[in-house]
Amino acid sequence: MTAEDIKAYCLSKHKACEAYPFGKVPVCYKLNDKIFAQLYPDEGNYKITLKCTADAAQFYRMVYPDKIMEGYHCSKVQKPYWNTIYLDDFPEKELYNMIDFAYDTVLHGFSKKVQKQILEEAGK
Repeated sequence: MTAEDIKAYCLSKHKACEAYPFGKVPVCYKLNDKIFAQLYPDEGNYKITLKCTADAAQFYRMVYPDKIMEGYHCSKVQKPYWNTIYLDDFPEKELYNMIDFAYDTVLHGFSKKVQKQILEEAGK
């Protein structure tokens, strides 16, 4: 899967946008100004960091111990809620599921009122 494929998938999410709050890298994907994905498209260090719940993050780390680690860039307090996935030879379908989960995790972190507004705008 290419960086362009990941970019297109992240931007296909309702109200998702691309941002560069830390410079050229990582490329961040946000929902209502909250990051759900951070893409590092560099060859040789091709990875993505995704928002997660603590339980799901731990599960993914156990299933893919050689490919997924705690969000390497995060503070100790944030590490349980972010996973960094090394993308070389990572299953495409699983990555799409994890991006969906990251987006939904951020969505459900908003107040019920904001969630309702976002979902109504999406026609859901």
